[in-house]
Amino acid sequence: MTADTERHTKTEGPKRAGQVRGVYLPVTTPFDEEDGAPDLDAFRRNLGAWLDHGVAGIVVAGSTGEAPLLDDRELWALVDAAREEIPKGRELVVGTGAESTRRTVSRCREVGARGADAVLVRPPAYYADAMSHAALKRHYRTVADESPVPVFLYHIPRYVPVDLEPELVEELAAHENVTALKDSSGDVKRLGTYVETAGDDLDVLVGSGTLLYGGLEVGAAGGIVAVGNVATGLCCELERAWREGDSQRAGALQERIGPLHRKVVGRHGVPGVKHALDVLGLDGGPPRPPFLPLEAGGREDVERALEAAGAEA
Repeated sequence: MTADTERHTKTEGPKRAGQVRGVYLPVTTPFDEEDGAPDLDAFRRNLGAWLDHGVAGIVVAGSTGEAPLLDDRELWALVDAAREEIPKGRELVVGTGAESTRRTVSRCREVGARGADAVLVRPPAYYADAMSHAALKRHYRTVADESPVPVFLYHIPRYVPVDLEPELVEELAAHENVTALKDSSGDVKRLGTYVETAGDDLDVLVGSGTLLYGGLEVGAAGGIVAVGNVATGLCCELERAWREGDSQRAGALQERIGPLHRKVVGRHGVPGVKHALDVLGLDGGPPRPPFLPLEAGGREDVERALEAAGAEA
C-alpha cells in the first residue's frame, strides 16, 4: 500500500448526511468607487443586514462574490471581516477553488486558519480537456485530505465547463471530509441524481433560486442561492415553510422568488444583483472590471423585478 493510498483509507469512514442544512447566501463583494479595493465597511454592513434573517451561513468568494477577480490578500481580508461578523451557530464558507491542486490546498489551509467553517471548491477548468474522471478524483481527494475544514464540491457548468459526474460525486462522497455539494446546473433531474447517488454520505444544496422549493422536494438539504442576496427573507421563509410541512406557502414563495432569480441573477448576473442591492438600500456598488455596470434598460428590468416580487432588504 502506498503512502497516498494509506492516507485515503484513514480518512474514509461511516458518515451520514444532515450536517449541512438551510439557506446560505453567496454574498457579493462591494468595491470602493475611488480605488476599486474591497470596501470592508460596506461588506460588514451588508452582512449585518443579511444575518438578521435566518440564514444558515454565508459564502464568501463564490461566483456572486466575483471570486475569480479577487487576489489572495483581498480574499483573506474578506474572510477576516466575515469571521468577525458571523456569530456562532452560523457557518462561514469560503470559495477556494483554483487551477492547481497545490494552490487550492494552500488557500484551504489559509482560510481554515482564519476561521472558515468549510470551503467551496470548484473544479479546475483552464485545461478542461484534461480534467478526466481520474484527474478530478485525485484533485478533490488531495484537497479533502489536506484541507483543515470540510469541503463542499461545486458544480457550476455555466461558468466552469467541467462536469462533476454523479459517479465521481458518489466516490468523493465516501471521503469523510467531503460533506456537501452545491449544484448550480439548474437541472432538477441532475440535482435529484446527485441526491440519490450521494445517499447518506453527502448533503446536496440547490444553486439556483428557481429550484429552491423543487430541490427541497427531491431531497436537497437547502440552497446556496444568489437571489437570496436580494430576497433573503423570502428564501428563508420558503425553507422554513417547507420544513414545517406547509407546501402551499412554500410554493407561493417560490412563485415570487423564481421570476426574481431569472430577471436579476439569470439575465443580468453580478451587475444585476449589485444594482438590486443598491435599490434595496444595501451596499451593491460597482462590479469589478471587466464587468460593466448595468445600462438604463437593465436597471429598469431589475427594479421592476424587485417590485413584482415585493423584495425587501
